[in-house]
Amino acid sequence: MNAKINNEYAAVAQAVSNYYDGLYRGDTSALGGVFHPDARYLTISSGELVQLDMNSYFPKVDARESPESLGEPYGYTLESIEFAGSTAASVRLRSSMLGKHFIDFLSMISVDGGWRIISKVFDYREQDPPAESGGE
Repeated sequence: MNAKINNEYAAVAQAVSNYYDGLYRGDTSALGGVFHPDARYLTISSGELVQLDMNSYFPKVDARESPESLGEPYGYTLESIEFAGSTAASVRLRSSMLGKHFIDFLSMISVDGGWRIISKVFDYREQDPPAESGGE
């Protein structure tokens, strides 16, 4: 890879790190720095399409207990970054928090000197309950 590609990959990876940090800490100020103001949040919940803009999404993050405050482990897997030219990228990310395993598809654009999320499309499954331990 040439230096420009390495720099762009690193810039997208840093934006993804900022995104996860904001989710983990429940920090909508940090999330506001990585989501484009016109970004969309989309998923299917209970068979219904859920579409939120950032003015609707951030209050939901503010209202929940953060994974950090609950003592959940920090961590995500950045599975892929794919570029479509110099101004668009697609990211696939796996994480677990708040009792769910997530797969996020983040569409990103390079705008105003940085990489920003323009759409978040995701799915999740509930985590299995912890196995009971104990002897008989």
